[in-house]
Amino acid sequence: MAADALHRLVAELRGHAGIAHKRDIDAVLAALGTPALPAADAWLGDDCAAIARGGNGEDGHLLFAIEGFINAFVAHDPWFAGWCGVMVNLSDIAAMGGRPLAVVNALWSDGAAQAQAVMAGMAAAARAYAVPIVGGHSNTRTPQAQLAVAVLGEAGRLLSSFAARPGDVLVAAIDLRGAYREPFDNWNAATTAAPQRLRGDLALLPAIAEAELAHAAKDISQAGLLGTTLMLMECSGVGARIALDRVPQPAGVALARWLRSFPSFGFLLACRPQQADALVARFAARGIAAAAIGDITAGSRLDLSLSEGGASAEAVFWDLASERLMGVAPAQGARHAA
Repeated sequence: MAADALHRLVAELRGHAGIAHKRDIDAVLAALGTPALPAADAWLGDDCAAIARGGNGEDGHLLFAIEGFINAFVAHDPWFAGWCGVMVNLSDIAAMGGRPLAVVNALWSDGAAQAQAVMAGMAAAARAYAVPIVGGHSNTRTPQAQLAVAVLGEAGRLLSSFAARPGDVLVAAIDLRGAYREPFDNWNAATTAAPQRLRGDLALLPAIAEAELAHAAKDISQAGLLGTTLMLMECSGVGARIALDRVPQPAGVALARWLRSFPSFGFLLACRPQQADALVARFAARGIAAAAIGDITAGSRLDLSLSEGGASAEAVFWDLASERLMGVAPAQGARHAA
């Protein structure tokens, strides 16, 4: 039973569109032709560009991130798309151990009404997270709605996608106090939350970085928990094992849907084993579900285990040695892996 369930799960999630979108990154990076941008202290594949202040990083880093949104999502739910434009960028800043400073956007729409709905969502999120919108670009005479949002932040100590190493514990932290914003797999634990809670929850990540409770992190993206794990693995040049039974999960949600979901607050972090309990406790103290869900291994495989009806099973979800995801080379991040 467990083996059949796990193999069905693997087959279904390997075809997840969110993972397919990450595979498209390979061709884009190949065209760029460089592993890192000039004057940057983060490699392509990190959640943000990190630009050292003072030229050496001793005074911290400026963080710069951008997100584009699927046209169907913007057209179907423009207010929430605007909210997410702010929220997901702030998650990228937090995943690098940073705090946000300001937001800009680029918006295309078929008429003013659609643009106003998107901007109303952005404005609501900017107020909730206390991050100003300081400019942007708009065009209300296009045949379809499109949205891209960029954010500037700062970090005293970086978390990196390139710093996970064998022997690390993999921790997942996800806010389960929400519901799906149908019909997409977006788990919304933000729009009805108190602004003070939203700000305090995001502030956990830079506090964790500064306390050195973790050294690697990624926010759980449209690729879902497993796709995001693959991104972390590829950047760091490692493998991973995940016990699916340990993944924080809301009641009443099928595991397959949950593993492909995009949570409004969801992060994967890598830490040393002796740090795991303290790291989990930081999230638990704010009512965020967190657990050690597996470990980082040598190699290139993402191995999964599942227990069901008293039986357990294991399966390989992906092997990056034979099937790349983003086309990111781990050697690029050597400076972060020490």
